[in-house]
Amino acid sequence: MAKKNKLENISVKEVFSRIIWPKRGMLLFGLVLILLRSAATIIPPKATQYLIDDVVIDGDLQELKLTVGLIVLAIIVQAVTSFTLTRILSVQAQKLIAKLRVQVQKKILSLPINFFDSQKSGALVSRIMTDVEGVRNLVGTGFVQLIGGAITAVAVLFILINTNAKLTALIVLPIILFGVIAMKAFGVLRPEFRKRGKLNAEVTGRLTETLNGVRVIKGFGAEQQEIKIFEKGVDSLYKVVKKTLTATAFVSSSATFLLAGVASTSILGLGGYYIMEGTMTPGELFAFIGLLAVVVAPVLQMSNIGSQITEAFAGLDRTEEIMQTPSEEDDTSRTEELGIIHGEVKFDQVSFAYEEDDDVIKNVSFNAPAGSVTALVGSSGSGKSTIAGLAATFLNPREGTITIDGTDLSKVKLRSFRSQLGVVLQDDFLFEGTIRDNILFPRPESTEAELQAAVKAAYVNEFTDRFEKGLDTVIGERGVKLSGGQRQRLAIARAILADPRILILDEATSNLDTESESYIQQSLNELMKGRTTFVIAHRLSTIKRADQILVIEKGEIAEQGTHDELIAKEGRYYQLYTYQARI
Repeated sequence: MAKKNKLENISVKEVFSRIIWPKRGMLLFGLVLILLRSAATIIPPKATQYLIDDVVIDGDLQELKLTVGLIVLAIIVQAVTSFTLTRILSVQAQKLIAKLRVQVQKKILSLPINFFDSQKSGALVSRIMTDVEGVRNLVGTGFVQLIGGAITAVAVLFILINTNAKLTALIVLPIILFGVIAMKAFGVLRPEFRKRGKLNAEVTGRLTETLNGVRVIKGFGAEQQEIKIFEKGVDSLYKVVKKTLTATAFVSSSATFLLAGVASTSILGLGGYYIMEGTMTPGELFAFIGLLAVVVAPVLQMSNIGSQITEAFAGLDRTEEIMQTPSEEDDTSRTEELGIIHGEVKFDQVSFAYEEDDDVIKNVSFNAPAGSVTALVGSSGSGKSTIAGLAATFLNPREGTITIDGTDLSKVKLRSFRSQLGVVLQDDFLFEGTIRDNILFPRPESTEAELQAAVKAAYVNEFTDRFEKGLDTVIGERGVKLSGGQRQRLAIARAILADPRILILDEATSNLDTESESYIQQSLNELMKGRTTFVIAHRLSTIKRADQILVIEKGEIAEQGTHDELIAKEGRYYQLYTYQARI
């Protein structure tokens, strides 16, 4: 699917076919309710005209009771239809919003890793939670009120023409003028609403980062710096909001001035003149003014609803940007479905660049047999994590091929491969919840016996046994209530429970103290048995038993061999190892 230009607006036709048309039955029912309510609003003015011009003058008490009863009935119908309309359409609108949020979240999770490298998590949260909110004005009461109000206004205009054509002419001109002003204003508002959504996402993203990094902020005494950054973002947002509010207020005040002001005043003056001339009765003028309110009310309402619908379109523009971004699974060349794999991974002349013409991996070739342990070592920034990311399909080669059991990974359906992949990172992510929840994350259907086996294999029980609630201890956001070593052991237990065929350990023991490392080094060895494992380690003492060690320098394999072979060569690996040994 081709990606749309980011500045391209979603069309009215697209919104109608994808959002409004599927809800046509509900919206039609809502329109019927609005028209019924509008019909009921016409009754009081006409009944009042009859009351003033006929009933009161004739002194007919029975007709008085019937007329008042009819007015009361009309008011009841208005109240019931308004309640039903709001209850049904508002609930359905919230249901659609919930559905759209799920769709956007699903889409975002399907996007490649490099998408998230350039996005703030808080901004993406805003995309999911805020941008779709305006849809309630398309399938809620807003849209049908806009249509119903327009139909009502046209219908009542015909009644007014029949009552007094000259007075009606005084209404039509201000309405046309207001329509021109509103259309111009809404054209200006849409890009401003879109800009407001973007700024809101940026401010939300920065605020999320601030809260997540509060320990770093306090550690460096940088509170005032963050406050200034947030103030600047909020001020930019305020300026855009001020502009949209000014435009919206201009539309509303124009409606009030032209319709409630100019038109009403003219009608009162000319209508009074007609009464004095005897060409119009007081009841007719009273009814005319009452019907004028029926025309003006939806037009005034339309000015507010119009700005809300314009805001909804701006939110959908931003949502559409996300929905049209190519997903990982959109690659039509990925047709191969993997069964249970053995785990042989082969790199053949693989190159990769984060930015064009700036390769960070250059012509890398090696073979990792099924069940083997491949260690990646080298200086910081040499390309170790990039190779691991390529093996995990988080990144795609610019040139060359990576195969799994002889099948080109670029042709494999990602879900079938990643279901057999396990990853333990240097700063592994833990979710808010209990220790049990985090270990069960990859396989929530696991039995208690399988859970306990993973807990013991990673020596998690060594510290959970000391907790009052054991595995049901709540660990806080990102596991802040645990030490670095405890968090890492928990992450390893999670990987053990997942039982992957391909395992990637990225500095998995870097956060462990000597005691913790000794606890889990043996369990890691057990975890790696029978699994193709890629180990990135700065502690070279932890990879002595690796089947092969790749020394990566400047994106290339500088040396390759076992620990003993590389020590014997007295090359780059020998330098790194002896340097660490001296330290």
